[in-house]
Amino acid sequence: MAIAEVHTTDLVTPLLDRGTATSEELLVAVGTGDEQAFQVLYDRVTPQVLGVSLRVLRDRALAEEVSQEVLVEVWKKADRFDPERGTASGWITTLAHRRAVDRVRSEQASRDRDDRVSRRDEPRAFDAVADEVQVNLDHWQVRQALSMLTDRQREAIELAYFAGHTYRDVAKVLGIPEGTAKSRLRDGLLRLRQNLEDLV
Repeated sequence: MAIAEVHTTDLVTPLLDRGTATSEELLVAVGTGDEQAFQVLYDRVTPQVLGVSLRVLRDRALAEEVSQEVLVEVWKKADRFDPERGTASGWITTLAHRRAVDRVRSEQASRDRDDRVSRRDEPRAFDAVADEVQVNLDHWQVRQALSMLTDRQREAIELAYFAGHTYRDVAKVLGIPEGTAKSRLRDGLLRLRQNLEDLV
């Protein structure tokens, strides 16, 4: 995305030295409409955003597309960033991860629709129908159990078990210590197991 595509007045934060400013300071300035701060932040975080997107999507073209969408989202939502609640890197990579996961789901849904259309007219045996019903029930139960987790637990589990990341990757993407990532995954899995048992 060229910076010129962002339409806004050029509000400048005069006391901010963009060359030495932290990412948090730049993101706060972006939230006020500071295009120059956005240019610096854009150059700084683009490789990280692309890396997160590529790890989830495993397709460079899709990852580049999602990265551009994320950076537009950073521009539009920067005023929502609260430096008291986390790092700029963590906030931005969380946006990147969520958008990449959304794209994976969208691509999978599209493939599923195409597959259903191609199989619609094929005669199916009773066992195949029964198996499909069971699989759909299992998927529904997992989705329900996941929805009962905290946002942090669900995010960590999606990264580790749906996107195939190690706990170290999870820690890096979420901007948290590795020990915290391990604990979040362990607690999330225990609660997920309990939720599944409750749904059976």
